[in-house]
Amino acid sequence: MKKIVLALLVLITAQQAWAQHAQMETLFSPKTAGEKKGVSVGGYGTAVGKLTPLNGKLGVLTGLQGGVLLNHKWMLGAGGYGLVNRIDAPRPNVANDNDQSLQMWYTGLMTEYTHNPQKLIHWSVGALVGGGGVGRDNWHDRWHDDDDNDRDHGWHDGSGFFVAEPFAGVEMNITRFLRLNLSGSYRFIHGSGTPGISDSDLSGATFSLGIKAGCF
Repeated sequence: MKKIVLALLVLITAQQAWAQHAQMETLFSPKTAGEKKGVSVGGYGTAVGKLTPLNGKLGVLTGLQGGVLLNHKWMLGAGGYGLVNRIDAPRPNVANDNDQSLQMWYTGLMTEYTHNPQKLIHWSVGALVGGGGVGRDNWHDRWHDDDDNDRDHGWHDGSGFFVAEPFAGVEMNITRFLRLNLSGSYRFIHGSGTPGISDSDLSGATFSLGIKAGCF
């Protein structure tokens, strides 16, 4: 009987010692009840599609964004997007028969705050600040010239600009590693210098659909 009691005491002592060691907190350890809060680190990437007015037409932009996620709520990262559909561009003082389309891209650093991310549906807010470029792409169809349907490309009157884009959205947790995001934003453009295209032509409200994947 004494041997059984002694064995139980040894087992309990070993278990308590292991539990104390397992609950020891480091800077990047998970939070444990009754202990000081640590800093959890994750990260995610988002594939994004955007609908937005550009030069009076509906533009479609696609891109990627993502970064490091702190405490399941604060993301610090970057994003970049580019125009993918054809939008006719104005051609001031250009005397040729070539069609020209608007080209635009922008990128920047971004931050995002997510409220109650453990809830099935929750909201987030953030902003991107950076820069980009705009110009006109020259398309000349040689179909009627030499039976070759290739097109000549040429970048005209390119210029850079500053961009700031605050946004807010709602999210739904699909799985522990996947989220669906719907958001709205407003893109402020300043400093573009392409003739015939103003900052107001490039600025505007945006509706975005994104798929987030990562460690939340």
